[in-house]
Amino acid sequence: MRERLIAAFVGLAIVVVALYGVPRAYVVADQALQFEQQKIERAADLLAVTLPDVAESRGITVSYLQTLLQEGDRVSYTDPTSAVLSAGPELTGHPDDIRVTRQLGNGSSVTLERTGTLVADRVAGAVMPVVLIGLALIVFSAFAGFILARLLARPFQELAVVAEQLGTGKFDLEEKQYSVPEAQEIGTALHTSSQALAELLRREREFAANASHQLRTPITALRLELEDLSYWKETPPTVAAQLNHSLGEIDRLSTAVSELLELARGHRPAGARELDLATVATEAANRWQRQTEARNRRIVSGSGAIPAVTNPGPVNQILDVLIENALNHGKGAITVQAADAGSHLSLSVSDEGPRPRSDRIFARRTASNASGSAAASGSGSGEGIGLAVASELADAIGGHLVLGPEEHTTFTLMLPKRSRP
Repeated sequence: MRERLIAAFVGLAIVVVALYGVPRAYVVADQALQFEQQKIERAADLLAVTLPDVAESRGITVSYLQTLLQEGDRVSYTDPTSAVLSAGPELTGHPDDIRVTRQLGNGSSVTLERTGTLVADRVAGAVMPVVLIGLALIVFSAFAGFILARLLARPFQELAVVAEQLGTGKFDLEEKQYSVPEAQEIGTALHTSSQALAELLRREREFAANASHQLRTPITALRLELEDLSYWKETPPTVAAQLNHSLGEIDRLSTAVSELLELARGHRPAGARELDLATVATEAANRWQRQTEARNRRIVSGSGAIPAVTNPGPVNQILDVLIENALNHGKGAITVQAADAGSHLSLSVSDEGPRPRSDRIFARRTASNASGSAAASGSGSGEGIGLAVASELADAIGGHLVLGPEEHTTFTLMLPKRSRP
């Protein structure tokens, strides 16, 4: 903006100088040329008056004519016998050469000439102040434009900083007053938007806290009830084993609710520790073994030990989302595998179904458009947020979730190699 304002000021000055200065320069040049012509005319008139008396009293000689010369002049005297006496340099055929002839009373004549080079120099000398004034005006306009551009651009530069702070989540912005109306309107709009965003964020956090509380209470009650049932003597051993398994799932659900709440508040999940990714993959496969067999599908896992330092909660949630996505939208056997890719560690979930072609597979989708792209979204509920939440969880723990280029669907969770914190 500042550079454009300076260019606009300088361009406007050049246009003004061109519109006024160029015609003014032509007028000054023409006046200077006419002034030189008038000077020659007056000099010739003076010679026409004085030369007849001089010719009669002492005669006209070249030496006398030389005393009459001025810079760039040539004078020629033709006596009644047509004899010519001249003094001064001859003209060179310059377009601005001036020649004036006067007839004298005794039958003689005098011709006064002025070289065009001298006339052109004097015309250029007369025009030069106009040119210098024009250049000075352009330089002054550039300096004034620089000062004005800085003054005009400063409010917008401050507003850019405010907008950047708003984008980073700083909503307690101070509303400043600007003398530029457009800047004042933008500043007021940013201040109003910051207040609206702060209120929206406050409501979302309250909703997340309320939802977490409302979820934890029935989960706790359900856990206590199942735990009580598992202790009953009348409960068969197979049922007690199933109840204990359900208690583990309820604990995992409670942990997932807490981690999602922290993620909604903008906090990074805590609790990174050393673990074996191969074991994590096997446990995830075991969790989904019953559901896959119920659908006549098969889930396998297997790899050597892959030590890592990461957050097990989010990793398990991501694997659950990917396995559920493969179970609902994929085909054939599901493979959960951990690997050391050299620059990073990976946990991949693949099936034998075709690879989704959508390039926005990790974007959140609304309920209205998720039905037609459930396979791409990876959400079993149809709300279109499964893969989006998994991707955000991966980013929250410093990893990255990608869809592989293979022919069949393969999602890979890429985790950084870290030492123990």
